[in-house]
Amino acid sequence: MRFTEKCALFFMAVCIAIAAIAPAMAEAKAPKDHKIVLILPGPINDQSWNATNYAGLVACNEELGTAMEYVENVQASDYESTFRNYAERGYDLIMAAGTQFDEAANRVAAKYPDSVFCVVNGLVSKGPNVRPVLPKEYEASYLAGIIAGFTTETGKVGMVGGFPNKLMVRLMNTYEYGVRIGSPEAKANRAYSNSWSDVALGKQMATSMIDKGADVLFFYANQVGLGAIQAAKEKGVKFVGFASNQNDIAKGTVVASVYFDFADMYKWTLEKFMDGTLAPEVNQAGVAEGIVKVAYSDQVPDEVRAQVEKAEKAISSGNLLYFASEFPESLK
Repeated sequence: MRFTEKCALFFMAVCIAIAAIAPAMAEAKAPKDHKIVLILPGPINDQSWNATNYAGLVACNEELGTAMEYVENVQASDYESTFRNYAERGYDLIMAAGTQFDEAANRVAAKYPDSVFCVVNGLVSKGPNVRPVLPKEYEASYLAGIIAGFTTETGKVGMVGGFPNKLMVRLMNTYEYGVRIGSPEAKANRAYSNSWSDVALGKQMATSMIDKGADVLFFYANQVGLGAIQAAKEKGVKFVGFASNQNDIAKGTVVASVYFDFADMYKWTLEKFMDGTLAPEVNQAGVAEGIVKVAYSDQVPDEVRAQVEKAEKAISSGNLLYFASEFPESLK
């Protein structure tokens, strides 16, 4: 074959290749053209779980250029109908904040293969279009426990979770272990509110724990925790914030907050979705991935901060507990 003929064939092959990929290139969407919605179980101003997730949405819209929408205060009885509503309207990505959405998301996703369903804190992926993202909350609660353990003076702490599901029990376990790093003989009064929204119940549960000797409280139950902070402030005990930075809710009462940087996590998730690499599995992120942060008040001494930092390094290295025997005697 002559050189000119080889060149002609090569040119034809290039043209065919370009023609093959051109439709795909033409179909690529700008960030703002993706139809995305976030479904929230509570209000965006709850200063806890829902506010944290909403902050992720805001970061994506401002920094990535998406036009992500949201719907708040969606009740359990409306989970499936809300998913169906957006899927039938052709939304590309339907996100929902909370493990409680797992069952409904997987059930509806099977009927709408053209939409991707992403449950934040999700544990279940039963189909190719179900792609949950799971923050490692138990790592964060471990850090919160360390702070509480060094803060308590009575050796008694109160801890309340929303519902006793698998994730909640695990993070409560690691919190309690963290407490004993700072206070080996500490006793933890554990309970579950079975509510995310009952502020009055949170105050009642916190008051009961304080009356039994707890001088440090930890609540991971969204708005329920706001009632607990009120009780802690009125009773003069300390509170360790969680999920979002709660330090400013009651200065002098909330000694520190261990929270999730959902701005980074949401951006990571949305970038993965838009470039087609968000996997149909449980995608996890925690301390090592930079989404767990600690905000201190001036009530937490440098020595305690150093121990939390040591714990963060241990978690990131995959050797969570190696430092447990290394705490100086002055902090035990």
